[in-house]
Amino acid sequence: QVQLVESGGGLVQAGGSRRLSCAASGNIFRINDMRWYRQAPGKQRELVAAITSGGNTNYADSVKGRFAISRDNAKNTVYLQMNSLKPEDTAVYYCNADIRIRPWSSSSQNYWGQGTQVTVSP
Repeated sequence: QVQLVESGGGLVQAGGSRRLSCAASGNIFRINDMRWYRQAPGKQRELVAAITSGGNTNYADSVKGRFAISRDNAKNTVYLQMNSLKPEDTAVYYCNADIRIRPWSSSSQNYWGQGTQVTVSP
């Protein structure tokens, strides 16, 4: 059984910064890609940033240059550093990961965290 637990959400003023963390725990053999998604009220969930096990990253156009995703493989943790925050960044942020739980199988399963609210005030 695998769990992803996000932390770091809260209220921040526009122009400020916030760092989100997501720690994976449980029966983990290896974590492949890790991602951050967000969902604002009345909108679809969207991919914000992703990072491979090797550290390659990609970002949504709306956050390029402001957000940075990173990971600590030893801690099974992914981070999202958010700078120059805007009110339109207000959303619930979700961690997502592809995780191998069996060493003898190359297949991975996809897991979601419970989400953490980030609110950016004008």
